[in-house]
Amino acid sequence: MAVILSLSGGAVAGIVIAILVVLAAAIIASCARVVRQSTAVIVERLGKYHRTLNTGFHLIAPFIDRTSKPISLKEIVADFKPQPVITKDNVTMQIDTVVYFSVTDPKLYTYGVDRPVNAIENLTATTLRNIVGELELDETLTSRDTVNSKMRIILDEATDPWGIKINRVELKNILPPKDIQEAMEKQMRAERERREAILRAEGEKKSSILRAEGEKESKILRAEADKEARVLAADAEKQARIMQAEAEKAALIAEGEGKARAIELINNANPNTAYVTLEGFEALRDLSKGQATKIVVPTDVANVTGLLASLKESVADEKPQEAPKADAKKAK
Repeated sequence: MAVILSLSGGAVAGIVIAILVVLAAAIIASCARVVRQSTAVIVERLGKYHRTLNTGFHLIAPFIDRTSKPISLKEIVADFKPQPVITKDNVTMQIDTVVYFSVTDPKLYTYGVDRPVNAIENLTATTLRNIVGELELDETLTSRDTVNSKMRIILDEATDPWGIKINRVELKNILPPKDIQEAMEKQMRAERERREAILRAEGEKKSSILRAEGEKESKILRAEADKEARVLAADAEKQARIMQAEAEKAALIAEGEGKARAIELINNANPNTAYVTLEGFEALRDLSKGQATKIVVPTDVANVTGLLASLKESVADEKPQEAPKADAKKAK
């Protein structure tokens, strides 16, 4: 009976030791914390902030230390729902925003504000209303970069005590009312039609100017061509007249020289009266072959002979005057 009691006491002791070992292992396991990359953990001791656990392995005091959920240090993208915003010219539109932020101080992020994301959303809505309320509809649609920059600066200053850094703010969609959209579409259509009419008018104007310039240049070229043609025709006629005059002059000179040579030869031959009378008859014969219907023939042929003899004497008188010229030519 005693042996049984002693064995039962040893088993109880083993069980107690095993329980203590399991409790110790559980306590040690609860004291160990492994923090992942780009995260942080807040440690509170007896309800008060104690320290911040960064990436790595850490041990905390059992029972008196409590850790928070891991806080992400990566950049967070918050896409907020569309908010009604009234512009300066009393146009209500829906604008949704996207905010890019990151946690820079886990302690301030944990204790600075309750529900930080909701706080950022509300702050974004109020800031957007203040900024867009100072702009008209057209300025709001064309000044997104200005609105984004102003909102980022204001939100960054407001969230700095919360341990949050606002990196970027973007207006995702701007949705005016349907009647405003229809009016804008009509305005854009009218503006495009106006630009089309202006471009068409400018094209027609340029076309007319080019056509007029072409006609002008064509007339100028045609006039210059006519002028050059007239000048060339005048020059050709002038040259023809000069050549004709020169030819007539040369013909007269040649004819005169031929007559002078003939007279000279006749004088040198010293013809007798019979020859002269014969030449007179030849002249009368040639005269009878002409177009004249009436021919006057001297009754006395001797008168013709006398006429020719007087002609011979006159030629003989001219011969001594031309002789010096001939001698001068021979001397040359």
